[in-house]
Order: sequence, then C-alpha cells, then structure tokens
Amino acid sequence: MQQLWWTLGSVGVVSVVSLVGAVTFLLTASRVKFLLYVLVAFSAGGMMGGAFFHILPEALGAIEPVTVFMVMLSGFCLFFLLERLILWHHCHDGVCEVHPFTYLNLVGDGVHNFIDGFVIAASYVVSIEVGIVTTLAIVLHEIPQELGDFGVLVYGGFKPRRALFLNFVTALLAVAGAITGYLTSHILHGAMQYVLPFAAGNFIYIAGSDLVPELHKEPKLSKALLAFVVFVFGLVMMAVLKLTMEG
Repeated sequence: MQQLWWTLGSVGVVSVVSLVGAVTFLLTASRVKFLLYVLVAFSAGGMMGGAFFHILPEALGAIEPVTVFMVMLSGFCLFFLLERLILWHHCHDGVCEVHPFTYLNLVGDGVHNFIDGFVIAASYVVSIEVGIVTTLAIVLHEIPQELGDFGVLVYGGFKPRRALFLNFVTALLAVAGAITGYLTSHILHGAMQYVLPFAAGNFIYIAGSDLVPELHKEPKLSKALLAFVVFVFGLVMMAVLKLTMEG
C-alpha cells in the first residue's frame, strides 16, 4: 500500500507540471507570440529527440528491429490518416480555426503520459528509491515538454486557458497509467513495449509533418535560424538527458 501512495503522489506532481504554461499569462502579446514560435521549434526537436534517443532505443532492446519499425510506421500512418480526417471535419475552404495537429498532439501526449505513469508505478514496485529517481527524471523531462505542448496548442489555435486545461487533462492520464501499472505491471509489461514505437511514430509525424513546416513560414532569416538553433537544442537536450539517465 505504501508503494501505491508513493506512486499516486509522484504522478500527481508530474500532472501538475502540465500547468507550467501558465507563466505565459504574465507576458505581453508580442512576447507570447515570440515565445510560442520558439517553443514550437523546441517541441519539434524534443519530439524527434524523444523518439530517436529514448523511445525507439528502449523498444529495440526488447523487440526485433523490424517489428519496432513496423509498429512505428503504423503509428505514423495512423496519425497521417487521423489528421486527414480531422482536417476534413474541422476545416472548410482551407480555413481552420484550430489546426489538426493540435488534436494529434493531445492524443500523443496522452499516450506518453499514460506510459510515464506506468513506468513510475513499475519503478516503485522495484523500490521506493528507484521510484523517486524515476519520478525526478520524468519531471525534468516533462517541464520543457509541457511548455512545448502548451505552445503547440496555442500556436495551433486554442485559447491559452483552454490549452492549459486540455494539457492538464491529458496529464491526468498518468494517474490511469500508474494505477494500471501498479495493479497489472507484470501482465502489461510485454504489451507496453509495442506502445512505445507506436507513440514514437506519432511524435515523428507531428514534428516532421506539422511543426517543422510551421517554422518554415517565418520570412525573417534571423528568426528562422534561431528556430533551427532551438530545434537542435531540443535534440541535444534529449540526448544529454539520455546519457545522464544511463550514467
């Protein structure tokens, strides 16, 4: 029972981190616009880095490479189809009040948070110490990611308060993942290995097909170069986090 309370407390902290986007309420409209542009670049790099440095290597350690990439591509193709359907349903004459990739980002973030909750629960099953270390690592990873996710939602057309609320709702899926992981981790461990490359396909699709093209719309070379630097920084940060966690 002690492990369960530690698990729920930890995923509660991780969920609250999703509200970090509220800091943008303190900024002027021009500063928010610039910050959101930077966050889209950072989120694109973070998603790519998360997929290639964290999710796929972990999946490759448990599943045959061909299977991993088949599942990843199935995730990519499914979200390609979902975006097309969302675009058809929500946009008329090429005009979208809310860009389709925002909905995909919510789906992908929800899957990611569910997995985070499962991982936290499984860590506490091993020991309290391992659970605490795992939670700290996830929180450090979640802060920039949640800022990026919030930026993507607002950049895609959601009002800031609604974006913050939806971000928090998807974060609560970590609680569902934690409860599931705590109760049935020994059963779901194998299945979760297939969820990882599927989620990677989602992240790669959003970053490559939606976010990077949004960055190319910036006409000023200086801002475009800044976006590239921030994108690379997102990649580097995820790589450093990977090396730190392994160390």
